[in-house]
Amino acid sequence: MTTAERPVRVPFPVVDEVARHCLQEEEPETVHIEIHLPGRLDPHRLRKAFTEALHRHPRILMREAPGGWYRRRYEWELTAEPDVEAVSFPPPGPNALRDARTRALVEAPPLSLSPPIRLEVVEGCTGPVEGSEATDAVGEVRTPSALAPNGSQPAGDGTVLFLTINHTALDGPACLRVLATAAELYSGRDNSPAAPPTRTPDRPQPPLDGTPSNWSPPARVAHGTPEPSPGNGLLVAELPLPHRPKGSPYTVNDQLMVTTALMIAHWNREHGARPRPLRITMPVDDRPRDTTMPIGNGTRLVEVTFTADELSHACDDMPSLLQRTATRTRALKSQPRPQLGHGAALLTAPVTPVAWRAALTRGLRRAAAPWTSTTLLSNIGRIPYALDFGEEAGRAHAVWFSAPARMPRGLTVTTASTAGRLHLALRWSRALLSHGDGAHLRDLFEHCLHTTEATP
Repeated sequence: MTTAERPVRVPFPVVDEVARHCLQEEEPETVHIEIHLPGRLDPHRLRKAFTEALHRHPRILMREAPGGWYRRRYEWELTAEPDVEAVSFPPPGPNALRDARTRALVEAPPLSLSPPIRLEVVEGCTGPVEGSEATDAVGEVRTPSALAPNGSQPAGDGTVLFLTINHTALDGPACLRVLATAAELYSGRDNSPAAPPTRTPDRPQPPLDGTPSNWSPPARVAHGTPEPSPGNGLLVAELPLPHRPKGSPYTVNDQLMVTTALMIAHWNREHGARPRPLRITMPVDDRPRDTTMPIGNGTRLVEVTFTADELSHACDDMPSLLQRTATRTRALKSQPRPQLGHGAALLTAPVTPVAWRAALTRGLRRAAAPWTSTTLLSNIGRIPYALDFGEEAGRAHAVWFSAPARMPRGLTVTTASTAGRLHLALRWSRALLSHGDGAHLRDLFEHCLHTTEATP
């Protein structure tokens, strides 16, 4: 192969390298996106549209380049064409939805093949479910009105798209952008992003006084009933969007942040854990949502803190807690900061062989486990794209995301809103919680979300 024919190589960014160092087979680093459509898709047209969308966003066509232990960095190798067929149509059946969701949790697309994503199309699913829809860790719908006599999901005319992403390479918002491009190519209809909410840009603000120090170990999610099998469990629910009085100084994201903190504080009290400050990791995504959106892992992580006292007295003055939370999140968003902090940038500097840095990173991760944040709340917000696949397939009426839930956090909360509804995904490590624990946490989340609907 001549120099001109060699694929372009791109060094791993900091986020990708740290994730690559810490891979674990028992808990794959996958992001799962689940999109529900009311109608059916044509397989040939969808494969063609999705392949063209990959070419429209060529940064997604990549694989990990081979190299020796002595190399100074990992590199992505950009490919002109996919190495594998990314779209598949598993056989329909009563357990097809459950099985696809299970695969999204336990089977990460390999980094050695381009692209590191998988799109599964599950046909014959039901349309929108009235009220709260919840699924167990293997994906069976448990809403009584939607259950068949044997507890499986009845057949219908709908379709569910399962996009499974290897999080070492890509994140959910980037892949949703690619899928929106595929929807536009498939249907010929405009799937441009809706205009984001108009807000006054925040000026950089100094750290707030009175918040817990990040140098003290935060609360952990108390153990429930761990399961013997490794991996992640998942539960999804559809809830009403929380009410927010007009002119409120806080956002729905702030309500979700308070809800998550209250849910964990309540759970920990039930399980006899000593009250400690909570620290919740929140991804911040400043990328544009149009076709210029950079593809990859593009969010930066900030940590929102809560004292044990303010959570135990939240019901006494909920509006004040919401306003304090809004002040904290605005201050954190306004501060310029590397994606994983300054320490990660130093740790990934290519001055020693990458194998040495991998061993050091894994050791530091284990040592820093007590200081890891309590949980992660990833609020995608209102889905900016119509995800309109045309007259026969229709528009998405529900979109769920879930992020990896490896210990020591062991629990992640991901939310998005579509068609005026809130779509919640709870994902947990089975070393920490069982499905029954997840169902109880969902109920606590719903109750705590309602308590944030306070009128000042």
